[in-house]
Amino acid sequence: MADMSGFGELQCAFVRSTHAHARIITIDTAAASTMPGIVAILTWADMVADRVVPMRPLWTIKSTDGRPMAEPPRPQLAADFVRHVGEPIALVVAQTVEQALDATEAVTVKYEPLPAVTNARYAMQDKAPLLHAQAPGNVVFHFERGDGAAVDAILAQAPHIVRLALTNNRLVCAAMEPRAVLTMPDPTGRLVVYCTTQAPHHIRQAITEELGLPVGAVRVVAPDVGGGFGTKGKHYPEETVLPWAAQRLGRPLKWVATRTESFITDTQARDHFTLAEMGIDQQGHFLALKVETIANIGAYVSTFGASIPSVIYSGLLAGPYRTPAVVVRSTGVFTNTVPTDAYRGAGRPEACYVLERLADEVAHVLALDRAEVRRRNLITREAMPYRTPLGTIYDSGDFPGVLEKALTAADYAGFSARRAATEAKGYRRGFGVASFVESSGVAPSRFATQLGARAGFYEAAHVRVHQDGGVLVMLGTHNHGQGHATTFAQIIASRLGVPATSVEIIEGDTDIVPQGTGTFGSRSIAVGGSALAAAIDKTIAKGRKIASFLLEAAEADIEFADGHYKVAGTDRRMPLVEVAHRAYLPGQLPMEIELGLQETAVYDPSSFAWSNGAHLCEVEVDPETGIVDVVGYWCVDDIGTVINPMIVEGQIHGGIAQGLGQVLSEHCVYDTESGQPLTGSLMDYALQRAGDMPPVVSALDESQPCTHNPLGAKGCGETGSIGAPAAVVGAVLDALRPLGVHDIEMPLTPGRVWAAIRNASGSEPARA
Repeated sequence: MADMSGFGELQCAFVRSTHAHARIITIDTAAASTMPGIVAILTWADMVADRVVPMRPLWTIKSTDGRPMAEPPRPQLAADFVRHVGEPIALVVAQTVEQALDATEAVTVKYEPLPAVTNARYAMQDKAPLLHAQAPGNVVFHFERGDGAAVDAILAQAPHIVRLALTNNRLVCAAMEPRAVLTMPDPTGRLVVYCTTQAPHHIRQAITEELGLPVGAVRVVAPDVGGGFGTKGKHYPEETVLPWAAQRLGRPLKWVATRTESFITDTQARDHFTLAEMGIDQQGHFLALKVETIANIGAYVSTFGASIPSVIYSGLLAGPYRTPAVVVRSTGVFTNTVPTDAYRGAGRPEACYVLERLADEVAHVLALDRAEVRRRNLITREAMPYRTPLGTIYDSGDFPGVLEKALTAADYAGFSARRAATEAKGYRRGFGVASFVESSGVAPSRFATQLGARAGFYEAAHVRVHQDGGVLVMLGTHNHGQGHATTFAQIIASRLGVPATSVEIIEGDTDIVPQGTGTFGSRSIAVGGSALAAAIDKTIAKGRKIASFLLEAAEADIEFADGHYKVAGTDRRMPLVEVAHRAYLPGQLPMEIELGLQETAVYDPSSFAWSNGAHLCEVEVDPETGIVDVVGYWCVDDIGTVINPMIVEGQIHGGIAQGLGQVLSEHCVYDTESGQPLTGSLMDYALQRAGDMPPVVSALDESQPCTHNPLGAKGCGETGSIGAPAAVVGAVLDALRPLGVHDIEMPLTPGRVWAAIRNASGSEPARA
């Protein structure tokens, strides 16, 4: 979006907090206002004068006692306090970007610094600084799911209990292109907002609510966004501040984030501390699971920030296993850090990491093969549909079959020989296993609303067959690297019998597609594609009415296949293009047939689409340097019906890359005393590079399609980020257990691995 110009727009920059926690005493803009090119400097006081209301999240959580979560207001520009480094305080509008940036440095903000806290566990302590008066103890919510009494009763009698304390490290998205907003009042007085979002309809909802405008007064357009991964699917202050200021000044405005701003403003992810215990019998069968997680929410509750470590995370903690009783307790906590929210996987990688680390621990305690532990506990295909103790219902899946395919692909039987050869060279070799279930599509709207969502999760599609047979498709989803123009065109081509090259796909514009949800949570095909399929079916049905008139046959006798309508049992037929042509000729159709060949459908899923997979990896570890080399990675994924295998493979590989980043190098770190970010640039935050990727062998299992959507599709975009952390950590610990290493916190950097080896006792820790 930095290249979008030509509207005579003014340039914007933000004055941002340099403190993690402080009271704002004064904001002095006098000197900055006189600098060359400065048009305006605006603060929260100006927004209050225009009756702008603070931001609010799109998902709220009820605590275990039934009380609503703490939901303090989040002003788009800081009011009396700042609560994380980078929080916006003032908007500077100027003729050029350079002038705006210069003026931000001349705005003098007088602060009263306050103590900061960045660790969620410490934030809950009595002496910790309080961020919001509405949240005693900095607690946002206490959430519980499952039967705690049943779990405790089983654990009291279990022959063995394995326990783990796990940290899921905080991540930065670091999308290829930073966020941007370009907004302008149009001649009719409406606001047109171009922004790099995955969910334009959600952004329109937020802007209109906060500015007090009717829905029709705002048009949101999302062009190419340069990578989203969930982070750009959330609502940010800048997306309201610029439209408000443009309306106030009567001028187009533009803001493009710097990379540094991205590190201190874009929502971050993960940051869980978890205590987990599992009861097992002598044969390694899972009996009961208790998970207690403290989740760092950050300084404010972001769009879906409360739902990720509660509703979504908890729903996946049964995983693919037959565990009779499960209870999950999660506590959301405010800290002086950037708010957390969804990032590729969003709760599913965290759940998989807990379960697979426990499964490995079970194998270690009972001296069982780790694959065998999974075999003994995986839900079988014959048990489908399967209701877990947490209430989720899996409609389909062959979890054991998927695992066996992956083990065969990885030559698991030959691993012992490879390990011996590696150890003969002075290295350590390990094998990692991760089986998982993913909830695709986010949620059915009715279910989500019951659990606190303030938005729907349906999708809308419009199909229009032109007079010449070309097809225009308008969808509420948004393409930002998923290949929608290809995949959706394939769906149209296969169902309408037209060339894929004749299909035009339009997304990301709330004027063209009035209703929709967007693209996140692996929902594009499972939900968006299902809406498209429904619109196609309605279009075919409309064409059948026209064809019955033109072919002089009863509508019930008209069949459609291979792009033709035909009279059943005869050779009389008419191509779709001819029916479409006639559909737009007034006077040639009966009055009861509406002119044109176009239909709209809205699809709201009745349930999640449950993807699943098995991801395996093999590593070599150099005990002298701590360097981890992932020498092989194999995965088999059940994503239901596959529309385009090449796009799916790209999605899976991309997810694996981000999963490997979390486990091997990426970690967002804050100074524990000042709250200052210590990883504020790509010099400090180590993204995976192309040269870091291992050889990946991926396969798909289409034997178990989704049973409740018309395509049989499940999600594929997040499987790699779900399975990779658990598989790689499991492999490294498998390699190092003989040296006495039993746990290493992610990321497994060479320094951490080397230190763990040097500090290992060589003996087993005490176990229950």
